[in-house]
Amino acid sequence: MGEQLRFKVLGPLAVTAGEAGVPLGGARQRAILALLLVTPGRVVPVDTMVDTVWNSNPPPTSRTQVAICVAALRKIFKSAGATDDVIVTSHPGYVLNTESHRFDSLDFTDLVQTAEQCAKEGRLPEAAQNYAQALDLWRGPAFSGVSGQLIEDEAARLEEHRLNAYDDSTLVHLELGQHQELIPELAAMVREHPLRERIRHHLMLAQYRSGRRADAMETYRDARTQFIDELGIEPGPDLNELHDAILRDDPSLAPVAPAVERRPAQPGQAAQAPAPALAVPSELPPDVPAFTGRTEELAALESLVSAEAEDRGSTIGLITGAAGIGKSGLAMRWAFRAVEHFPDGQLFADLRGYDEHHEPVSAHDVLSRFLRSLGVPGEQVPTDLEERVSLYRSLLTDRRVLIVLDNARTYAQVRPLLPGGGQCCVLVTSRDQMEELVTWPSQARVHLGLLSEPEAVELLTAIVGERRIATVRADAARLVELCDRLPLALRIAAARLASKPHWTVRYLVTRLSDERRRLDELSQGESQVRASLALSYRYLPEEAARLFRRLGLLDVPDFTAWVGAALLNKEALDAERLIEDLVDAQFLEVVSIDPTGQLRYRFHGLVRLYARERARQEESEPDRLAASTRFLRTFLTIAEEADRRENAGSGTGVHSGVQRRRIDSGLLDELLAVPLEWYEAERLALVASVRQAARMGEAELAWDLTVCASIFFGTRNYSEDCRRCCEDALEAARTAGDLRGQGAMRYLLGSLELGHSRLENGIAHFMEALRLYEEAQEDHGKAMVMRSIGTSERMRGELDSAMERFAEALPIFRDVGDRYCEAHTLHNMAETELDRGRPESAMQFAVDAVRIAERDADSTRVLAQAVHRLGRVHLALGQLPAAEEAFLRAVRIVKEKSDMIGLAYALLGLGETRLGKGDAEAAETTLADALDIAEDCRIPLVAGQISLVLGDVSSRLGRVDAARRHLRAAQEKFAVVGASALEQRAEQALGALVG
Repeated sequence: MGEQLRFKVLGPLAVTAGEAGVPLGGARQRAILALLLVTPGRVVPVDTMVDTVWNSNPPPTSRTQVAICVAALRKIFKSAGATDDVIVTSHPGYVLNTESHRFDSLDFTDLVQTAEQCAKEGRLPEAAQNYAQALDLWRGPAFSGVSGQLIEDEAARLEEHRLNAYDDSTLVHLELGQHQELIPELAAMVREHPLRERIRHHLMLAQYRSGRRADAMETYRDARTQFIDELGIEPGPDLNELHDAILRDDPSLAPVAPAVERRPAQPGQAAQAPAPALAVPSELPPDVPAFTGRTEELAALESLVSAEAEDRGSTIGLITGAAGIGKSGLAMRWAFRAVEHFPDGQLFADLRGYDEHHEPVSAHDVLSRFLRSLGVPGEQVPTDLEERVSLYRSLLTDRRVLIVLDNARTYAQVRPLLPGGGQCCVLVTSRDQMEELVTWPSQARVHLGLLSEPEAVELLTAIVGERRIATVRADAARLVELCDRLPLALRIAAARLASKPHWTVRYLVTRLSDERRRLDELSQGESQVRASLALSYRYLPEEAARLFRRLGLLDVPDFTAWVGAALLNKEALDAERLIEDLVDAQFLEVVSIDPTGQLRYRFHGLVRLYARERARQEESEPDRLAASTRFLRTFLTIAEEADRRENAGSGTGVHSGVQRRRIDSGLLDELLAVPLEWYEAERLALVASVRQAARMGEAELAWDLTVCASIFFGTRNYSEDCRRCCEDALEAARTAGDLRGQGAMRYLLGSLELGHSRLENGIAHFMEALRLYEEAQEDHGKAMVMRSIGTSERMRGELDSAMERFAEALPIFRDVGDRYCEAHTLHNMAETELDRGRPESAMQFAVDAVRIAERDADSTRVLAQAVHRLGRVHLALGQLPAAEEAFLRAVRIVKEKSDMIGLAYALLGLGETRLGKGDAEAAETTLADALDIAEDCRIPLVAGQISLVLGDVSSRLGRVDAARRHLRAAQEKFAVVGASALEQRAEQALGALVG
């Protein structure tokens, strides 16, 4: 029996196998799985999936893409250990198999039903336990992170079941006498769901039984006001009856267990001091000049003074963000806009949580000043912290005061400064997320990101002046990017320009373009970017600081936790914890969750420069080199394993002697559940790392990493990425005198030219690669080059010479055990025999190619190619059923691998076969899908071949205009790639059509 999967929808969509999470891939795959989980065990039509994924506006290839997503999910579940078919095809769509797997939504239903039965039978402790287990299954809103009307409807249904279960659970706890324990949670639930009468009823009963009769009455009055204002109706009979019963102290409301006695006030407490004369403080510092942007954030903070907020009592807002992002500026701008809502004054304190010259200010000292500001004479300010807090909260109870707490470092600084009730508002700014601080309203928790480019240019213009910026918009845009669109850096740069009217914007851009000087340029005067970053850096734990420095050594645009593990030589989970420390300190930001399910992180530019600066100053050169090399070796190790899992490690041929790193197999399985998705996620990082390795003089790492990624680049049509890597690695190999590396890169460059039908350029690269491999005595590489020269010669029509090249390469591949290239060479020989007009001779080569490719289950790419070639042979021999079977098999293989180029070729063959069988309409549908894919992948040669056949199809269907349109499109595409023979065929077909 295989691994049992557990599907979780009560929160973010997730799947686990045992204790391990199963990566689900991208948004489309998650949406399709969510649809299957809405009704597990029931068929979900493909049309429903298409409408949900593309919001009723699907592309022409949508059904094909749904099939690809389902195939990817099946592979993921298989890799996770499931041996049965988790997703079963069932007309008109797919169904999720429920027999062998667990579903948290079904577990929730079962536990609630058990709890209900226990409650009926009077087994209250068991009922409470089952309700608790059911509610503990919830990790957040159901299906969070997945959109679509059907999914959202199901999420709403599940949420209603959760709330009903919570209500029933609360009733059980009340019957068990747990009144006081319930009050805080019930109060929070009332704030979250103010119109649910049962929750209000439970809160009133718990308050009354806890001896808080007045609070129960206030809860009722709040409910009545809200119901009348929002719904225009009175509360229901249950709330009214409970209200009347509380008024008459009805014995039926008596608590099951005695309420705990409240402690009387102790003599000498500050609350007993004479009430001071009240003052109206106005302590806000000046507003920030030239404030720009932050429209959405200001709107979110407006919820602090909304009509709803005024009816609910004190409000709390929190502004978080990185150093220099503009937290204090936003707080001041909003505070001045909101002053009229706080007639009893405004208090302000800079808590100096991140100050180079001072320790953080204590709540004890802040309270001393606040009490004096509120009118308490100095001699009446208590010395004890608790007494100060009591007096402060007593003074604020019936007042409307705005309290701004700037630069808080910890929640401990803030907590004593929060009012106990009344109509006050607290606004906190911090670099820390302060998870303990519960903001209300919830939207008043605001996290600041960078300014948009227009906002950043607007800030620059406001300080420097429209005249100097209006005529140099391009330079201004470049300047704000060099400043990372960070308000602090922008203000420094703008101030320098404003103070130096003889400087142009371009001149400052030139000064900032030098990375070695940029932080110096932006760290002059009182406002300094470097000093601002240093204050946060100073408080990092030692290991987090080391990781911060080493991450700055890398050129990658973003990264996941395995990168940190490589830099520190630690386990990935340890590195992830340290990375999250850096996120909390606002040094890193989370970019996204990539298709492998990993969180991706990145630096902003100035932060990266600071990290690199700290590394140069605090890490020795050997340590820096060792960390960078360890990262590159880890990257190469994972890339090679991804290539092995995707292509059996074959087809890439020559590799370097760089020692691979040992990597935990569980981590590899997590990253490489779908190898091509890992490559997709790491594509930009891979290109940057090849360049970095080349610049470091690590030629072998540079060219071997390129070799491992070459099939991915080809499959996904990332030819420019491949070219860039080849050229960087080739230069490094030349400098190092590495003949094998030069040969490998020349071979890949030739393959790129060949793929774009630039035969002469490709052959020139191949001939140079052949010379290099011969000089290095590298037979495997020589065989790969000869095979590619043979392919080029076949494309030029030199068929005899091509067969000689293939025949020369074939035994070498057999000697070195490269089955991938052996099968590839054989199906090339089959294609050459077809070009010679010898389909009977081609058949044996095609059959042998398929047989060899089938020996290795991982060699699916070459298997698809070989099966496709076999289909071509059957088609040439007029064996149409066999041809159709072969092309359908090729389609299934490439769909599973998301090989879109291969899919275009396979559908082309399938369309030609259906046309040969006389089914022109089926052929047209198939070829239309093929054309969409070919054009999406930007492969004009294939698109031209498909258009050529579509011209024939349209002609047979009597659609002359459509046929003419397809044939002209084919002509244009063949002209682009220089395929003159095919262009001539299209021209002849057009002539015949006109005739």
